[in-house]
Amino acid sequence: MNRKNPRLQFTDAELNPRLKEHNRRAEKAADKAEAARKKIPKDRKKIKRRMVDQLSGKPRLRFEEVDRPAPSSSLSRAVHEAPGLALSSKAHEKLRDAGQDNVGVESADTLLQSAESGGHILESACHSHKLKPYRAAARAEQRLEKANVNLLYQKQIQDHPQSASNPFSRWRQKRAIQKRYAASVRSGESAAATVENAARAARNAAQRSRKTAAFFRRHGKGFLTAAALFLTVAFLISCVSSCMVLVQGGLSVLTSTTYPASDTDMLGAEAAYAGMEAGLQFELDNYETLHGGYDEYVYVLDSIGHDPYVLTSILSALHPGGWTLEMVEDTLEMIFRQQYSLTESMETETRYDSDRNPYDYTICTVTLKNFDLSRLTPYLLTEDQLALYANYMKNLGNRPDLFPQSAYPNASKKEDYLDYDVPSEALEDETFASMLAEAEKYLGYPYVWGGSSPATSFDCSGYVSWVINHSGWNVGRLGAKALCNLCTPVSSANARPGDLVFFINTYDAPDPDAPTHCGIYVGNSMMIHCGNPISYANLNSNYWQNHFYTFARLPNP
Repeated sequence: MNRKNPRLQFTDAELNPRLKEHNRRAEKAADKAEAARKKIPKDRKKIKRRMVDQLSGKPRLRFEEVDRPAPSSSLSRAVHEAPGLALSSKAHEKLRDAGQDNVGVESADTLLQSAESGGHILESACHSHKLKPYRAAARAEQRLEKANVNLLYQKQIQDHPQSASNPFSRWRQKRAIQKRYAASVRSGESAAATVENAARAARNAAQRSRKTAAFFRRHGKGFLTAAALFLTVAFLISCVSSCMVLVQGGLSVLTSTTYPASDTDMLGAEAAYAGMEAGLQFELDNYETLHGGYDEYVYVLDSIGHDPYVLTSILSALHPGGWTLEMVEDTLEMIFRQQYSLTESMETETRYDSDRNPYDYTICTVTLKNFDLSRLTPYLLTEDQLALYANYMKNLGNRPDLFPQSAYPNASKKEDYLDYDVPSEALEDETFASMLAEAEKYLGYPYVWGGSSPATSFDCSGYVSWVINHSGWNVGRLGAKALCNLCTPVSSANARPGDLVFFINTYDAPDPDAPTHCGIYVGNSMMIHCGNPISYANLNSNYWQNHFYTFARLPNP
């Protein structure tokens, strides 16, 4: 670590009871930072320093061990690798196009991609393991810095209570302490010098605050006049700005649908997240080596993976003003922790050997849960951010070429499709015609777990609830199970356009016998539903047949 925060020292006489608690927190943070520093690997290469032997007067060499330099961060590597990843993606796209008519080329491309993926996974996992002690030390140093600054600030308030007479003065002093402390750490000052310089900076800030307050008191009338003039000018500007709303509206629509980051940063963020997933996969693949000591291991594992457009849209909704790769490092880690949950449980059984002697047999059950990113959005985003996310997903950030491996750019080419001609005789039913007109407004909208309006997009039950509530019914926002309970089951032979269709076990639900997905039947074994995206689907496909539950008829509106 290049940056090492000092351990501040105060005597008991310098600390009042309230300040002792802040000092205890700083000491605890210092202990953790020191422990984290010790875990950083030492470089075996020595530093040569020319010294003079006092007895012989001849020069000699002295050797000292130093911290091994940290490898480049995952995000930095992602930045450098992003252009290569983009080129590789384009190359594979060309090979896929050529391989459509050539089985040999297609097979070779598949093998090449598998090899590249395996190499990237192993490399990313090893690199992530090497970075771990450096990251831990950096986090510990950050926590120590925060604790030290707070201790210095509280000490200043204790020694000079008159300087904390108003919020502006307190804010100014804390800012001065933060800046002075950071400068002291960079210059390598001692703990005593750091304390003294921080106190001096706080006193100067308090003095400047008092001078500012006195100046305002002496020139109060002039400032009131200036404030009135400012408000007048602001009002005129607002009037002019209101005339630009129509012009700005068109621009804002484009802005709200276009990703605010550069290609390099978006590809880099995707590569960094994929590297985190690779590290998780590495841990699972080597779990028995990394977590030894059990007689048997049982694995209950969800698959590892995400859609890059969902990730990029979440990042863009969380950072609407624009973001860079470095800015979203903590965000990526937060999203990863939310998406994946890795737990283990241990069970001990009594077993008997060949001589009938009892012994303990331990079974470790390893469970990995993947909470799909699209299902996490209601928990990660506010309502306004969900609206942004829905816009980005609907338009793929106006970059459908960015992640060609995603399912979204090719949604219309899948079995679930956006274009279907409903039989004309079905449209003779005015109620169904109204339902279909409302339902088709949102074709192409993304699946958003918990979504229930065009502003946030929809999940399956939110979509059906919205459509029927805008087609003559008033049932509120219902889940799939509640919608099914509202209806009367009908046989497949008697199903007609406008009926609802329900499915079970499309995801892990608390009640395995309850419907988990629903859509609106449109005739000819077709439905319109909120898949990913909202689209038509053929009910005769193997997937829907395997999960089919029932057709059901809504009560009269």
